[in-house]
Amino acid sequence: MYVLLTILIVIAAVLLVLLVLVQNSKGGGLAAGFSSGNQVMGAPKTADFLEKASWTLAGIIIALSIIAVGFNKNDNAAVEEGSAITEQVQEAYEAEQAAQAVPEFEATEVVEEVAE
Repeated sequence: MYVLLTILIVIAAVLLVLLVLVQNSKGGGLAAGFSSGNQVMGAPKTADFLEKASWTLAGIIIALSIIAVGFNKNDNAAVEEGSAITEQVQEAYEAEQAAQAVPEFEATEVVEEVAE
């Protein structure tokens, strides 16, 4: 689910970038060609649409990001609980450490072995 949310965030971000590039900060851009009210096929409210679409996409990106963090925390919690493979690796490591440990002898045991 996290991957799906990430893909949706990337798509929304690309669309937002395209919308921002189409707009002009001084009222030009795509909306400048449709500003006269006498055009037959014109869209006089293009600037308003582009601004609302930009804010909507920004909100979608924020919401999806928050949701993705929630899913990512759930995935990490499942990993931290431990899987069978992680437990087997840990057991193998502990067994190897125990096999490499040097046994400690007390001085009396060594003296007794030398005396014999």
